Amino acid sequence: MLYSLAATAVLVLHLLFILFVLAGGLLLLWHRALVLLHLPAVVWAALLELNGWICPLTPLENRLRAAAGQGGYDGGFIEHYLLAVVYPQGLTPEIQQGLGILVLVVNVAVYGRVFLGRKRR
Repeated sequence: MLYSLAATAVLVLHLLFILFVLAGGLLLLWHRALVLLHLPAVVWAALLELNGWICPLTPLENRLRAAAGQGGYDGGFIEHYLLAVVYPQGLTPEIQQGLGILVLVVNVAVYGRVFLGRKRR
């Protein structure tokens, strides 16, 4: 039970990290110092995707699930609704690279808006 809960917590953390990378730049409108957390997260995520690396959270979650005696991701709400977002089916290296480029483009646009937009005011 404890391993299963820990695996689910890792999955939720993984999803929150992805959301932070994609939309966390908007938090800079609220507090510009968050750039110190967001920019390294964006660089890390882009490097993972562009190079086809595996995020360390993925093997950690898999080990925890194996320790819990789980063979797959069937089960409760989190597994059913969030796994497809974090681990999409048919993920190819080309799609991964596209996702890495998307991460960079979205964040360059947000950073441009946050930092260039404030200079114009």
